[in-house]
Amino acid sequence: MPLQDIADGIQTGLAGKNFDGSLKFDCGTDGVIVLADNAASTRDQDTDCTIRISTDNLTKLLTGKLNPMTGVMMGKLKISGDMGVAMKLGQLLK
Repeated sequence: MPLQDIADGIQTGLAGKNFDGSLKFDCGTDGVIVLADNAASTRDQDTDCTIRISTDNLTKLLTGKLNPMTGVMMGKLKISGDMGVAMKLGQLLK
C-alpha cells in the first residue's frame, strides 16, 4: 500500500481527535508519514518523536495486527525522541 494511502487513512482516523505533538513514521526508502498539527502528510520534517518501521509493519500496527510493545521488543519498530508522544499515538489507535 502506498504511503499516501496510509497517510490518508490516518488523516481520516484523526477526525474529531486531538494529537498533541509531532510524530514521524520513517519507512526507510519508502518514505515518511508525519503527524503534526492534527494532520498526516508524506512531507518530511523534524518531529518530536520518530518511529522507524517497515511499511508492512506500519500497516499491521495501524490495523491492530501488531502490538506496539511487542513490535519494539521484537525489533520491528524503533522509537527515538519523546516517548510521551509515542504513548499518545497508542491512545489514538484504540
